[in-house]
Amino acid sequence: MSVNPQQFLRELFATAIDAAHPQQVLEAHLPKDRSGRVIVIGAGKAAAAMAQVVERCWQGEVSGLVVTRYGHGAPCEKIEVVEAAHPVPDAAGLAVAKRVLELVSNLTEDDRVIFLLSGGGSALLALPAAGITLADKQSINKALLKSGATIGEMNCVRKHLSAIKGGRLGKACWPATVYTYAISDVPGDLATVIASGPTVADPSTSAEALGILKRYNIEVPASVRNWLLSPESETVKPGDPSLARSHFQLIARPQQSLEAAAVKARQAGFSPLILGDLEGESREVAKVHAGIARQVVLHGQPLAAPCVILSGGETTVTVRGNGRGGRNAEFLLSLTDSLKGLPGVYALAGDTDGIDGSEDNAGAIMTPDSYARAAALGLSASDELDNNNGYGYFEALDALIVTEPTRTNVNDFRAILILESPKNDA
Repeated sequence: MSVNPQQFLRELFATAIDAAHPQQVLEAHLPKDRSGRVIVIGAGKAAAAMAQVVERCWQGEVSGLVVTRYGHGAPCEKIEVVEAAHPVPDAAGLAVAKRVLELVSNLTEDDRVIFLLSGGGSALLALPAAGITLADKQSINKALLKSGATIGEMNCVRKHLSAIKGGRLGKACWPATVYTYAISDVPGDLATVIASGPTVADPSTSAEALGILKRYNIEVPASVRNWLLSPESETVKPGDPSLARSHFQLIARPQQSLEAAAVKARQAGFSPLILGDLEGESREVAKVHAGIARQVVLHGQPLAAPCVILSGGETTVTVRGNGRGGRNAEFLLSLTDSLKGLPGVYALAGDTDGIDGSEDNAGAIMTPDSYARAAALGLSASDELDNNNGYGYFEALDALIVTEPTRTNVNDFRAILILESPKNDA
């Protein structure tokens, strides 16, 4: 089979991104009646690209405001695009969140609102609750990001410290009709978790948010603790009449991207195995993947080579060292350390938004000679893993993947390509 393994992995990654791009997935879901006035608001890494689609497809009057991450903007003529910080919110995110809330306040039942939502929206649409400062939210966000907390846990805390999330934005739009179109970046595709669910009811509680902060030993100011102990901190709950005219539609999810990559793999002669959306520590998830890859190479189980193992989801990194690297680089570094140059095994891990954590790369590629080449440069995979330095490790190997912002986000994409024929060790 003649295939360039690294090039093919890059093509699988591009296929996964394309399958979730707003240009491919949004138009079919927009209301059939596209006449009349519509107010467009949005938040997330795909918000600007989604706004472009609405501008192109809507026949009536269009106006609005969306916020996306720095560098993820796109030129719109009628909808204002503002850029702000992610994953830790900044003053620009605070200012635009206030403006978004003002834009949808005092609407009537004749008004229509389109809310364009994608991963990253939680940090980008940052409006702290009464008595809580932006600095408070920033410090808690940073601590959560380093703690190893899951995206669901982080968003539970975020929405209870917010004046706009957990259904509050949807409530502010009442009595207008709200159409939320969402690109999922979370395992399970839960509407309440995607960007902390600004327009959907939230069953989680302030007590749960307090419990999460306690579980990860995150110190909070008295103002935050007092707010979370107050009934006012509760989010909009299921059955609240203010959300009766709020409609939620998922337009892209990680599974679609994995399935698109699987089709491409099959067409190229590789048997695909989709493991699905995964959570957990990046380095531990990598060890499980390494075990599966080893079983394929040595025993032809659970499927025979040539094959591709695919997975998505959002892993976490508990930061202990001082190195550089997001969760995808950490995954690959742990995989490299586990496999130690197992013949015929290549891997790619990247974030579909084009940014691995807060670095300038989307991810990296591992080849069978990565371990030996790094060792020749004096780099120990285990030592670099201890220092959370996946970026530095793969940068030294010239193996980083740099895509620039993709303007979509269905979270991480991992592909392990196995060319080696099974060996019978009997």
